[in-house]
Amino acid sequence: MSWLKKFGRMSLVAAAGGALIGYSFGRDRHRHVAYASWTTGYTPAIKWDWNWDRRDVHSLVKPTKSKEDINNNILETNDERLEKVRPTATRHLIFIRHGQYNLEGITDAERYLTKLGREQAALTGKRLNELSFPYSKVVYSTMTRATETAKIILDKLENIDEVEHCDLLREGAPIPPEPPIGSWKPEMHKFYADGARIEAAFRKYVHRAPSSQEKDSYEIIVCHANVIRYFVCRALQVPPEAWLRLSLHNGSMTHLVIRPDGRVGLWQLGECGYMPPNTLSRT
Repeated sequence: MSWLKKFGRMSLVAAAGGALIGYSFGRDRHRHVAYASWTTGYTPAIKWDWNWDRRDVHSLVKPTKSKEDINNNILETNDERLEKVRPTATRHLIFIRHGQYNLEGITDAERYLTKLGREQAALTGKRLNELSFPYSKVVYSTMTRATETAKIILDKLENIDEVEHCDLLREGAPIPPEPPIGSWKPEMHKFYADGARIEAAFRKYVHRAPSSQEKDSYEIIVCHANVIRYFVCRALQVPPEAWLRLSLHNGSMTHLVIRPDGRVGLWQLGECGYMPPNTLSRT
């Protein structure tokens, strides 16, 4: 009888093992199902934040107090109040990177545009004029190379209603890049100081139009590569640590479009196709 007991135990072990293997294969088979469309059953890892600039209409209007007040015409309905603050215009932000500058300069004043840098700025100014957008405003960084670039561009444009300079747009280290790069490692205190300033510049200039704006607007902002790349990542809601993966030519144009509902589109990134090949640089 002992051999019957042994045989019974072996049969039970074999059956249990077979069941486990069958379950494993069945589970893996369902795990790796191939769908006809990649979107079937797909859930986005990150969803769009409609109130990214804190100007979504629903965040600008307080809820009504009670239905009784509405029925007595004491308060407007939510819909009526929302319509009063709802934007209708689109903002076009055209960021210009400064032209090539003197890399041997120690102070900001010594980092002026080179001859090539001035030529790049002139070509960009000419291109902006040819596009014939109704530019209403030019803002530029107070650093020498950006200021010189802006002035050359302004010489090519007409009927600019507003021109201003801004310290917030100065070059800096916005956020530690990912992946890090060995040839560029600022001290952490640089990110701590510059990051807050550049983020403040983003919040000041990159947002949807106010409800009082009736027509689409086109604004030119002349600043620096790090600032522009960070702005692009933030506006598109991609990880801002990715900013150093982008590259911009000197004098190039980056065109962001902000719709009334808060959607953001990148129409151009580092556009420089209007420049002859011998005038291109990325310093």
